[in-house]
Amino acid sequence: MPKPVIFACPADIELSSAPITPDWIIEGKPEARAAKLAVTADGTSTVMAWSCTAGRFTWNYAIDETLHVISGEAFVTDDKGEVRRLGPGDMVYFPAGSRSNWYIPHEIRKIAFCRHAMPRPLGVMLRTWNKLVDLMTGFSAGEADLEPQHQPAEIGADSRRATAV
Repeated sequence: MPKPVIFACPADIELSSAPITPDWIIEGKPEARAAKLAVTADGTSTVMAWSCTAGRFTWNYAIDETLHVISGEAFVTDDKGEVRRLGPGDMVYFPAGSRSNWYIPHEIRKIAFCRHAMPRPLGVMLRTWNKLVDLMTGFSAGEADLEPQHQPAEIGADSRRATAV
């Protein structure tokens, strides 16, 4: 039996307390809240709505996370020391193992797509399987041949760079 399609409005959904690890907090008393919106059948990917009040903290990414800002803003410092302003409509990808410092002046709300990475050989086997299914059924079991149209550095790189936090 197929799983139901899930519809959600991440900007309005009620969130529950999801405290930031105390050792990660640098300044203030940021209060994070979250709600799980969807989980894949294999349990490797999750879609979350998340918000946080003002403060500064470090975030250590144990899994891949792609986020899309719904409202508010944050200033994020990457591992190279570059500060970027994130606002409504912005998207960022944080690979597992990365770390960033966040400064949230007021509040931010985002939707996050979290994924546990699989070892490269398993990924190759999965893509091969999906191509076989596609050839046999004419139905794409995996992603189409999607390549980014722009390199990340080209997408508004200079227009959003912040010089001080």
